[in-house]
Amino acid sequence: MLDQQQVDAEEEQIREWVAALPDEQRKVFYQQLKPLLRDPDTYATLNWCFLAGLHHFYLGLWGRGLVNLLIFIVGAALLFTPLVLVGIAMLLFITVIELWALFRAQIIIQHWNNQLMRRLLQR
Repeated sequence: MLDQQQVDAEEEQIREWVAALPDEQRKVFYQQLKPLLRDPDTYATLNWCFLAGLHHFYLGLWGRGLVNLLIFIVGAALLFTPLVLVGIAMLLFITVIELWALFRAQIIIQHWNNQLMRRLLQR
């Protein structure tokens, strides 16, 4: 589980590394970084509005997004069959998991962006 203090410390360390870059390299770094950064509000909105895993697609996590979407679709489809209780259970399961991610959207995206910056710095 992500710890806010660790993620904050990691972000501060990355900021120090970026600040130590020569001006031209720092400029290139930020030019490359800007289109890749993710916004926690967008992530949270996609999660809140569509509990079907679309926020995972926003991060490029296609496998996880497809699994969430599949569970959601199958659960919703089961609501119209004799297996309605299984469908409800599947929808409740995915809702609980996604609500947890919704409440932690800020730290999830902060960590995601930290990892992105770290990868860019390693190049």
